[in-house]
Amino acid sequence: MSHLFKAKMVLGFILMLLCFSNLFFTLWEINQGTLRPPAFFISPAVLGITMMLAVFLTQLERQKGVQSSGILLIYWLLSFLSSIVTVNLKIQHAVKLGFLEDPFHHITSYIYSTLVLVELVISFFTDQPPFFSKIVSDSNPCPEASASFVSRITYWWFSGLLWKGYRQPLEAKDLWSLMKENSSEEIVSQLEREWKMYCDRTRQKAGSVKFEKDQQREADSTEAGEKQVLLQPEDCQSKSLLKALWSMFRTYFLFGTLSLVICDVFLFSVPKIFSLFLEFMKDQESPSWKGYFYAGLMFFLACLQTLFEQRYMYTCLVIGVRLKTAVTGLVYRKILVMSNAARKATTVGEIVNLVSVDVQKLMDLIIYFNGIWLAPIRIIICFVFLWQLLGPSALTAVAVFFLLLPLNFAITKKRSQFQEEQMQHKDDRAKLTNAILSDMKVIKLYAWEKAFMEKVLGIRKQELQALKRSQLLFAVSLSSFYSSTFLIALVMFAVYTLVDETHVLDAQKAFVSLTLINILNTAHSFLPFSINALVQAKVSLNRLAAFLSLEELDSDNMNTDLLDSFKKCIIIRNGTFHWSKEYFPCLKRINLSVLEGSLLAVVGQVGAGKSSLLSALLGELQKLEGHVSVKGTVAYVPQQAWIQNASVEDNILFGKEMDDSWYNRVIRACALHPDLETFPAGSKSEIGEKGINISGGQKQRMGLARAVYQKAALYLLDDPLSAVDAQVGQHIFEQVIGPNGLLKEKTRILVTHTISILPHVDNIVVLVDGEISEMGCYQELLQKNGAFANFLYSYSSAEEEEGYDLPAAGNADNAVVPRNATHPEEPFSDGSLKASTERSNYRAIRQDRAPTAASKDVGRLIEGEKTQHGRVNTSIYLDYLRAVGSPICLYIILLFTCQQTASFCRGYWLSKWADDPVNNGTQKHTELRVGVFGVLGVVQAIGKFGSTAAVLLGGAIASRKLFRQLLENIARSPMMFFEQTSIGNLMNRFSKEMDAIDSIIPDKLKSLLGFLFNLLEIYIVIVLATPIAVVAIVPLTVLYAVFQNFYVATSCQLRRLEAASRSPIYSHMSETFQGSSVIRAYKAQQRFISKNDFRVDENQRMCFPGVVADRWLAANLEFLGNGIVLFAALFAVINKKQLSPGIAAFSISYALQITGILNWMVRSWTEIENNVVSVERVREYSTTPKEAPWTQEAKSQSQAWPTEGRIEFRNYSLQYRPNLELALKNITITIRGQEKIGIAGRTGAGKSTLAVGLLRLVEAAEGEISIDGINIAHIGLHDLRTKITIIPQDPILFSGSLRMNLDPLNTYCDADIWTALELTQLKNFVLDLPDQLNYECSEQGENLRYLHCHQKKTAQPWSRWSEATSLSGQGTATESQNLGSR
Repeated sequence: MSHLFKAKMVLGFILMLLCFSNLFFTLWEINQGTLRPPAFFISPAVLGITMMLAVFLTQLERQKGVQSSGILLIYWLLSFLSSIVTVNLKIQHAVKLGFLEDPFHHITSYIYSTLVLVELVISFFTDQPPFFSKIVSDSNPCPEASASFVSRITYWWFSGLLWKGYRQPLEAKDLWSLMKENSSEEIVSQLEREWKMYCDRTRQKAGSVKFEKDQQREADSTEAGEKQVLLQPEDCQSKSLLKALWSMFRTYFLFGTLSLVICDVFLFSVPKIFSLFLEFMKDQESPSWKGYFYAGLMFFLACLQTLFEQRYMYTCLVIGVRLKTAVTGLVYRKILVMSNAARKATTVGEIVNLVSVDVQKLMDLIIYFNGIWLAPIRIIICFVFLWQLLGPSALTAVAVFFLLLPLNFAITKKRSQFQEEQMQHKDDRAKLTNAILSDMKVIKLYAWEKAFMEKVLGIRKQELQALKRSQLLFAVSLSSFYSSTFLIALVMFAVYTLVDETHVLDAQKAFVSLTLINILNTAHSFLPFSINALVQAKVSLNRLAAFLSLEELDSDNMNTDLLDSFKKCIIIRNGTFHWSKEYFPCLKRINLSVLEGSLLAVVGQVGAGKSSLLSALLGELQKLEGHVSVKGTVAYVPQQAWIQNASVEDNILFGKEMDDSWYNRVIRACALHPDLETFPAGSKSEIGEKGINISGGQKQRMGLARAVYQKAALYLLDDPLSAVDAQVGQHIFEQVIGPNGLLKEKTRILVTHTISILPHVDNIVVLVDGEISEMGCYQELLQKNGAFANFLYSYSSAEEEEGYDLPAAGNADNAVVPRNATHPEEPFSDGSLKASTERSNYRAIRQDRAPTAASKDVGRLIEGEKTQHGRVNTSIYLDYLRAVGSPICLYIILLFTCQQTASFCRGYWLSKWADDPVNNGTQKHTELRVGVFGVLGVVQAIGKFGSTAAVLLGGAIASRKLFRQLLENIARSPMMFFEQTSIGNLMNRFSKEMDAIDSIIPDKLKSLLGFLFNLLEIYIVIVLATPIAVVAIVPLTVLYAVFQNFYVATSCQLRRLEAASRSPIYSHMSETFQGSSVIRAYKAQQRFISKNDFRVDENQRMCFPGVVADRWLAANLEFLGNGIVLFAALFAVINKKQLSPGIAAFSISYALQITGILNWMVRSWTEIENNVVSVERVREYSTTPKEAPWTQEAKSQSQAWPTEGRIEFRNYSLQYRPNLELALKNITITIRGQEKIGIAGRTGAGKSTLAVGLLRLVEAAEGEISIDGINIAHIGLHDLRTKITIIPQDPILFSGSLRMNLDPLNTYCDADIWTALELTQLKNFVLDLPDQLNYECSEQGENLRYLHCHQKKTAQPWSRWSEATSLSGQGTATESQNLGSR
């Protein structure tokens, strides 16, 4: 029991005794014959009972662990205020009649008041938690939970972090842990349950309506039409999502709504008190205490309004943080269950937009939603008050208001259309940008940077055009809003004074009306904003719901039930499968049984359905009919290796515990040990995104090692030998897959084109056009002389060229080896492998290193997000202003000055009008007053439109320039930059940061300039009216500057930390999207979900302090602003005799605006500084290293170069990065023109590195390369690369039409493209596609990727083939090689 709690209880009991002693003393007096009114015993009895309740509540809250009670604090505050009145009356009574007349009541009143004050003071402090409360193990908990009630409502509990950030730059470790109620673990699971529940209800309802419609086909057509609406899919989807979100957040949201309603009560109380204050100023006989009372009351009500408004904002923003967590988690979980058809319908760029832009629109709606219903109520109340002031003339305000309302609605509707158009362009841009960043190596190899930049800039141009039109309409809307204050006032005052000469416009009517009109216009403006937010949120909600409702994989596609025979691992009965509903089945009438522990090879021509068969076993294909059962755990090696941005060890372990012995065996069996020896940190070396810093063979072997390490029951191997050379392939088959390999006791399904290994498998399945043509062992199929024999015949010559040992058909008896047998002679010797590995020390990422790497950063490749410290450098602001342009900046300042001058003149003119003398009940020169007032208002409106439009359009110009600079800086960066920078980081720049530059910075800059000029006007008015006010204004302004300076450094750093923590979320989503089939195969969904939840929680941990910081600033600034109102009113009371009512009203009405203006000005400035970090982050890449110029104008080569194609390497060495060993050493070789050169070597020996040097993806460390006698280092990169054709090792397809992928520059006609397709044996394949050349390829091309790469360019002087046939069938490889020899 704490001392504070003891003190509360003791004081409570003493107060109870005092109250009841008063009661008993009064009863004793009555008993003695002294007459006392009923209040003398009712009041102490009521007080005694309430004191008992207070003591009981103190004990109850302690038991519940409440450390600071808001209810008790308010109770003690009200008790103290009421006791002051009692004490004041007692003192007056004692002065008049003497203290001794009633000493007991005097003494008890003074003691009671003192003790209540003590209770009030100690209520401000936080009590210790009771000993029986739960122990909090968090080392850095959020201080809000243990803060006092006053600290919570004023947000002073945040001051500790703010002070820490002011003294030194904040780091992630300085921020509090995320509260459990804000964590993904709590929120996402709840939303997932709600979403599924409402989706199920919607489907049931749709099903019942459909049934009813079928039963009543002859019913009334209107009724049928109504029922049809219920079946609209998009509407139902968005409604289900909205209901799910509402059921989650409604309680907290309704609490915030209640706070806003109470805030509005105080909002309308202030004009009433202001009216009473002006009556006091007008009446020279009124006592001064009334003026001081009204001034204090205005201050108190304004402070209460501040508290409730900030509580509302805090509640909405916390809901927004939780909603972001919930939706991001739901989107990520959806990625893991999307079907192939759904994956085709979306891209990573679109998903990033969903969790960044669209979620932000929903967060905005939370703040603005209440304006939809509350704004009309505010407007009605304003009209009622105006009627009380001006009578029927207030109806003209209604007329003007309703004339302006349709304009705002029309503008809002049109803006929403432009914003939808902008969002569509933004999606297209994000999709294309993501594709470019993902495949930048290919784009650089083909010198396509300019072409793809033009594509992106073309989309960007359309996006900015929509943005500019929207911004112009926004400027019209804002100017109409500000003009409406003037128009309503003009029409009301004109009608009021001109209709009846006896109507006098005094200070009370004029300036109280203006105060009400300001409230009216705030509500008026809030309504379009709210509607606009609702429209945007509806679009975003539809987009989210559409994504979340995309087709999911059916769990019935494959089941893991116990099979009818315990010896069988796989059973497929009469299985027919397709990739999506729009395509014909890819597998038909499949019947297959596989025994446990057997090795089954699946062979067939390209496109026969081999990979599809494995996908069917994984449940990735839609099952039309039949039954699929798979027994035991599964490990999957896809044809395209999926590598995570993680260490080699993490990629192989894939969530499993480390077993050193097994790990080393797996590494050696998969031929990775020589590679690890060359890596800078061995197994700890980091692999870049998509394995960008390792070869294709290393990727494939790493994927195989991952599968082997899992010790699964079933292994699905999709041509794992295709990306490795013959020797390594033989080693892998012998050590891993084959009869004596690590997997010899496991069930293995091997898709392969390597026919030399077929005699060593247990069974072979031959696929032809999606059907099983033949099945049996090697000898049986060979004797049948059917499809398998044809397959062998067409592939044998190609494999002989590859160097495989093909067993003779007559020796087939010895070809099939039992699984557990041991060869007397090893068929695959390690000698050749070891010999080749001795020469493999030229691998790009080798580095001299100590035997044991102690440094944590050894082997690290991807650089984390860089975060600047402190406030944003002035040079960043200058960069932004230079992007806007000096003429526009000067034009903006001039327009703001003109419109604010007109505003001041209009207000001063009105004060003089209100002070006009009244003769015979009328005022003179009324027409002149009305006319000048109207002219000044028109000038102000024009200036407002011009200044707003100039700022917003200037922002669009700056955004265009900064985006182009960012795109050029990224495109000009060398490949090393893309290896070290995650795509998530880059996409963050192109999406979230550019969105801030597009919309937020111009809007906040417009607000800042408007509020700054408005503030200068208010200061001038107050000082001119009461010069003594300078004494209060200057210190309060200094305090404003201190608060702002104190806050901004911390706020900027929080913004940087939040932005840096956002990129890993996008990178992880992209990685998961690309590898979702592998994740599902290994049943690792929950582990990846946990990873994503951790990243989201880290981002929210950075975001939450920023939310509190904004509220801390707003609350404290509004309290200071309320202080200015208080001092303006007090000085007006002091100078009452020297001030005219008009000038006093002019001064105080402007002072009433200063709270909001100062608050919004500092917040706008803070928002600018927070968001100008986006400019800083976009400009960050302007200082990174750039590759050589694309063209050398002075040394432009002739179009005929190269004429011969003679290549000379002279003492050439290449180094990938300065801290690594040479990847190529002293290469000297001459290749004559028209020679066909084959480059052989083990995986990782440096074959592809030769092409890297030839195309100058990495510049030479020593020596030179010459083509036709010209040093390529002296040639522009594009001049060089456009003369060379390369078919890269990694297959790439962009999201878009097939024709765009074949001819990205659109330089060839359709006939040329069909010729290229025919030469590469793809013509028939493309003819079978639904739209042929216009067929839309999904992102990364899925299973179509590689077969389209050969014919992208066919007319160059010479070409370099980089393992171009490694992913094709042997027959296709032969044809491709023949094509290369033509």
